[in-house]
Amino acid sequence: MKSLTRFQLSTMMFLEFFIWGGWFVTLGTFLPQNLDASGAQTAMAFSTQSWGAIVAPFIIGLIADRFFNAERILGVLHLIGALLLYMMFQAEDFSNFYPYVLGYMIIYMPTLALVNSISFFQMSDPSKQFSSIRVFGTMGWIISGLIISFVFAWDSAEGRSEGMLRYTFLMAAVASAVLGLFSFSLPKTPPSSKGEKVSISDILGLEAISLLKGKNFLIFFISSILISIPLAFYYQNANPFLSEIGMEDPTGKMTIGQVSEALFLLLIPYFFKKFGFKITILAGMLAWTVRYLLFAYGDTGELAFMLIIGIALHGICYDFFFVSGQIYTDSKAGPKIKSAAQGLITLATYGVGMLIGFWVAGQVSDMYLNADGSHSWEEIWIFPAAFAFVVLILFAIFFKDEKIAKKDIEI
Repeated sequence: MKSLTRFQLSTMMFLEFFIWGGWFVTLGTFLPQNLDASGAQTAMAFSTQSWGAIVAPFIIGLIADRFFNAERILGVLHLIGALLLYMMFQAEDFSNFYPYVLGYMIIYMPTLALVNSISFFQMSDPSKQFSSIRVFGTMGWIISGLIISFVFAWDSAEGRSEGMLRYTFLMAAVASAVLGLFSFSLPKTPPSSKGEKVSISDILGLEAISLLKGKNFLIFFISSILISIPLAFYYQNANPFLSEIGMEDPTGKMTIGQVSEALFLLLIPYFFKKFGFKITILAGMLAWTVRYLLFAYGDTGELAFMLIIGIALHGICYDFFFVSGQIYTDSKAGPKIKSAAQGLITLATYGVGMLIGFWVAGQVSDMYLNADGSHSWEEIWIFPAAFAFVVLILFAIFFKDEKIAKKDIEI
């Protein structure tokens, strides 16, 4: 790969995830404090990610893969996204804010597939080259959080009281406009299915449903949906929780989770080889339970280390279940349905599972809302901890361990 191409792809990945991390992490803190949103309304806002994940395959399958170069669609979507982010910055109440965030996530989620398609098209060996490009996306997410906490202090107690979190949307809007313009300079990536007929079944990955006939894959599929429910609690509640209990620079400290994610990604092949797929998945499930127990009983005083460990467990929580699950799915699918199988799992987790999870998280948050506007966080975190543990037990009982070929576990 040429050095210029590597620079272009790395910059694209950096901006792609800088934009997302620049406003999504603090959304749960922003909405109640700035737009007086309830837990249910906050859940509605976060659920737009799931609706975006559900709609994304149609945009990619019906438009990007058939008619236009991927880099051009990426540019147009991010320019539109910049406008919508600016409107989110301007919104004065939740009723005005929600249509913009819904529209934004519907056009942003397809860009996650587009940046991958653009990258893969330029690579001679994606299994070896992609991770060195994708890591810049993680860096973008981390740096956006560090800027929010340590450069502008928008998430400090003073910044929150003055409504400064609103400026995260403006920062993301500027970055989105930059990426939108930059996208037109990216290497050309022509439509992959030009002239081919594409059915709804292809788009939704329905041809991969045959995999559900296998008991092991069915158990894994159901577990993937269920474990996405506690994941939604983290996305929706972690930043508000840390802010409310008085942790300094909560958004910056949450970037520890992304550093952990990058490190544990490199350890997955070792765990697969040493312990097998089932134990690796169970470790990921157990980490969710442990993380939420640490959140439930930690504090910003002498037990602050428990909160930091809970954040740092993100690498095990996410990589050991979701990334391992993608590898397992790839190993079970034949060459003809690999893409369909990945689409089906994505629809199940980021679509159905997290849609349910955000709704549940909103209901639980409202259930334990105190009269003074604070929350009973111990009770809130116990719910996903117990839920994840039940999923762990069921998976341990019903899933039979199986070996995965070495070629299928390359990251």
